[in-house]
Amino acid sequence: MSDRRARRPVPPSGGGRKPVWRRAVPEATPPPADPPAPRQAPAEPAAPAEVGSVVQAALYRDGTRVANPATLADTFRELREQPDGMAWIGLARPTEEEILSLAAEFDLHPLAVEDAMEAHQRPKLERYGETLFVVLRAARYLDASEEVDFGELHVFIGPDFLITVRHGAAPDLSAVRRRMEETPELLKLGPEAVLYAILDAVVDGYAPVVSGVQNDIDEIETEVFGGDPWVSRRIYELSREMVEFQRATRPLVGMLHGLMAGFAKYGTDEELQRYLRDVADHVTHTSERVDGFRQALTDILTVNATLVTQQQNAEMRALAEAGFEQNEEIKKISSWAAILFAPTLVGTIYGMNFDDMPELGWSFGYPFAIGLMGVVCASLYVIFKRRDWL
Repeated sequence: MSDRRARRPVPPSGGGRKPVWRRAVPEATPPPADPPAPRQAPAEPAAPAEVGSVVQAALYRDGTRVANPATLADTFRELREQPDGMAWIGLARPTEEEILSLAAEFDLHPLAVEDAMEAHQRPKLERYGETLFVVLRAARYLDASEEVDFGELHVFIGPDFLITVRHGAAPDLSAVRRRMEETPELLKLGPEAVLYAILDAVVDGYAPVVSGVQNDIDEIETEVFGGDPWVSRRIYELSREMVEFQRATRPLVGMLHGLMAGFAKYGTDEELQRYLRDVADHVTHTSERVDGFRQALTDILTVNATLVTQQQNAEMRALAEAGFEQNEEIKKISSWAAILFAPTLVGTIYGMNFDDMPELGWSFGYPFAIGLMGVVCASLYVIFKRRDWL
């Protein structure tokens, strides 16, 4: 490790504190124009910025924990004193001052630092010199609300350090640390082994989510054919979660293949190569399952829309049939009302008590009126009958 550190160029004097692998190299006497050595001291005020977001920091040597610094400043100091060690720093929603102090100490690239501060990044893998920057999206299934909760994890991997910046509840990195400390033969492989363990934990965390989503889809299928009116909303919400799940899993496939492509170039341990290939297989399987879930939800939504349309058509047909029957009844009532209206009109006119009215003194007036009523009623009956109103 010391040879690799010695090959790194020394930064300009104004670039802040030098990384630990640079400090491990004995330096020549600085030219008079350079500032004196005490210039590094002002970097220590970064320690007050620590307000509890440091979940855990530890120093390891040959796979064994040798120090438990309480603050970032203590971690930096311990790593200076033990150049052959590896620092593993875990942060949860750190402050800007904490990230900047890490950037100054380990010479982190400004773009990676900016991403770590802003969060809301898509999964990716970037290499800046000897530092690897990885963004992961972890997921967990909440049984109570039947929802998928996503967390974001940023990982900085250097020759002798590993920094995790967690935004969200997932994943549980304390379990990763316990696992690695229980297998010192794996931990002594260095930061790349820790990265494998983190990747494995994130991918293993997808399994409960896949099971929970599968149960949700089974329930949704039952609700769809059961005619639940709220199932469309549930399908839509689960589809949005699957879009986020795809964004978390699909880039991981390319990221892991990129790591595998650099095995020979960066001299990755053979055992670690096998572990990473196993993680890549699991990620591929999970990504395919998520793609299948999204397609299944699309098909279920189509089936639900078809069933809703059929139900609406049936309701409209029932309403149309009821309206037709009601219309038939109205036509019958209207026909009989028109037939009865004619004799009622004649009777009403001749029921008026006026002395001077036509045909009042005519002996055939009454039979004529009755006959007229009968003719009008019969005519109307025939007309309505031909029109199928009666």
